[in-house]
Amino acid sequence: MSDYLVAILLGIVEGITEFLPVSSTGHLILATELMGYDAARWSVFNIAIQPGAILAIVVLYWRTFWAVAKGLTRWEPQSLAFVRNLLIAFFPAVVLGLLFNDQIEALLENARVVAWALIAGGVGILVVERLAKTQNVLGIAGVSVPQSIKIGLVQCLAMVPGVSRSGATIMGAMALGIDRRTAADFSFFLALPTLTGATVLQMVKHRDAIGDGDLGLIAVGFVVSFVVALAVVKAFLAVVTRHGFAPFAWYRIVAGVAALIWLGTAS
Repeated sequence: MSDYLVAILLGIVEGITEFLPVSSTGHLILATELMGYDAARWSVFNIAIQPGAILAIVVLYWRTFWAVAKGLTRWEPQSLAFVRNLLIAFFPAVVLGLLFNDQIEALLENARVVAWALIAGGVGILVVERLAKTQNVLGIAGVSVPQSIKIGLVQCLAMVPGVSRSGATIMGAMALGIDRRTAADFSFFLALPTLTGATVLQMVKHRDAIGDGDLGLIAVGFVVSFVVALAVVKAFLAVVTRHGFAPFAWYRIVAGVAALIWLGTAS
């Protein structure tokens, strides 16, 4: 299989899973393992294509970004609260990411950690869906500062591959009483600073490992993840509105068990 075909396949996986509560990093690791490719080589690629999925959120929610930008120029309370909450929730990931970057990278090559995290996360989603008592919140700006801090702390669980950044933030928000739609939107927007920061950090740290030929692969993966994420986010919101997050929970559990079985037979 050519490297460009691998880049396309991994771009599809990234675009499908980045904003679903199923762990994009975990799926990329398992996909690399399943195809028998060098995980260390493709780990930087997997991070470098994340901005493609991020761009999909910018395109889909451009009206919100534009409204917030205009509001900031007028010091409107809603816009200020919107940005404040996202920055507050982003801060814990910055601190822990810088402190434990080497330990986090070491986990990125461990497919068994991913499998167990998928199962545990699936169970966690089912528990939150059943027990959480949510109420409507007036958008991201309506989330309180303490809630934003706690969502940011919960997001850090996703530093373990397989946990799912979106799953952790959405379930964490719902456990704090925030309704599904606002929790999903908070997760989408929080992805922008979080994933951008992680991508910049890894690209700078591993810049010597990126050759001229790799730039073409990254470009292909970027475009593919962008196009796929555009379609997936809309479909995701439709599924959540009708069925909640339980379908994703059961998928995680089945995928985790299947991965453990496959890894056990392959070793």
